[in-house]
Amino acid sequence: MLPAPAGLSKPYVLVVEDEAALATMLRYNLEKQGFRVEEAVDGQEALTRISEGVPDIVLLDWMLPVMSGIEVCRQIRRRPATRDLPVIMVTARTEDGDAVRGLNTGADDYITKPFNMDALLARMRALLRRAGAVPVRGQHAFHDITMDLSAHRVHRNGRAIHLGPTEFRLLEFLMQHPRRVFSREELLNAVWGPDIHVEPRTVDVHIRRLRKSINGEGELDVVRTVRAAGYALDTEQI
Repeated sequence: MLPAPAGLSKPYVLVVEDEAALATMLRYNLEKQGFRVEEAVDGQEALTRISEGVPDIVLLDWMLPVMSGIEVCRQIRRRPATRDLPVIMVTARTEDGDAVRGLNTGADDYITKPFNMDALLARMRALLRRAGAVPVRGQHAFHDITMDLSAHRVHRNGRAIHLGPTEFRLLEFLMQHPRRVFSREELLNAVWGPDIHVEPRTVDVHIRRLRKSINGEGELDVVRTVRAAGYALDTEQI
């Protein structure tokens, strides 16, 4: 088991799981690792708990009574107070299309049952770092986009751009290395971390989200796709 994080106040994790044995196991292991854990057994209870106090991260089962995890995730993303809330979808579904559907709904990551607790903890901590830590104070600028790392804000042509934690870190990395092409595997290592197992298709989902967020009507698409190679932040699309 990974050691508990040192020097941190207890992060609050909401476990949304209707399988009592799994919920108990998650609570036991997460509390041992220094997390404060609350539980919800269905989607409606999850939204109620979130409205009472926004957690630091949500572990969200796909198959839930009353309201599915997919619908819960949609509603989390619609609410201004929770649109940046890190969400990991926990699912027994193993088809690639299901994973992509979960990510397209707004989940930041997914893990399939049965899972290794160390792997889940590593993914949770990676998301918490991206959501709450600012590694470098200062700004990046590329073309007509500016990124303020201190304020955790992005603007394009003076327009505020909303990004989730993963898209923010992805854009930050690309702005640190403009016009350089990175493969999916390189982006996974840089943004998700070398010890996190994530499917390369996950990068494509987050690139689509990033494009949708930063490219307004009539604006140049500055995220270049290089066939069979990867992605780059570039004003040249050839």
